[in-house]
Amino acid sequence: MNHDNVQALARMNSLAKEILADPGYLKLPNLRPRDAAALILIDRSGPITKVLFGRRHHGHKFMPGKFVFPGGRVEPADRRMETARSLDRHVERQLMRDVGAPSSARARALALAAIRETCEETGLLLGSVVPAPGMGGGPPESAWATFAAARVLPDLGALHFVARAITPPRRTRRFDTRFFAADASAIAHRIDGVIGPDTELVELVWMPIGDARSLDLAAITGVVLQELEARIAAGLARDLPVPFYRMRHRRFVRELL
Repeated sequence: MNHDNVQALARMNSLAKEILADPGYLKLPNLRPRDAAALILIDRSGPITKVLFGRRHHGHKFMPGKFVFPGGRVEPADRRMETARSLDRHVERQLMRDVGAPSSARARALALAAIRETCEETGLLLGSVVPAPGMGGGPPESAWATFAAARVLPDLGALHFVARAITPPRRTRRFDTRFFAADASAIAHRIDGVIGPDTELVELVWMPIGDARSLDLAAITGVVLQELEARIAAGLARDLPVPFYRMRHRRFVRELL
């Protein structure tokens, strides 16, 4: 591992020590992590690369007030949505590594979940505008119905797989999260009014990537941001190995997919 990787792992193990020091740690059930996905939007149109963050509502039990990447758990409708392009073959293969039941459908659902959650939390639709109506969507109340109404097909080919992380054991919520990245040029449509004082994300901030550590970030968000910087410096190629953070024997390990 290079110096940055060592720093990232040290940061995660500092978090592990805090968790293990909690006297109530062993009293919590060891939940099975749920599949989840997050999306990092990157704006490279100017001289300084910027990344989109959303600040979570202070009333949330999970990471209140923290700046995060849009994301959430996979939903059944994510398996059924039509797409403009399929996943890159390297991305699909990496998504199927080290999972209990690897399949193209599961990899596809993870990628679509990241795009759907971004729409729900920010009002930004990533994909391609199609001229004809009649495209398939999800339930009327879902974000996929919003895509269908806007005539936007999500574009999986625009996604990069940046990192994977599993929430430590015995947390009140556990997720097996895949972090994707996409260029802001993939935004095909915007919906106003999604962000407000009573919504899940109360504000959106395009932050220069070098200054983002000044935000109030969760430990894993900061680590993934560091991985993203290294990946951009390496050319953002899709065949680069993907770091996977999880706890083994009461310590975080950084493996490569």
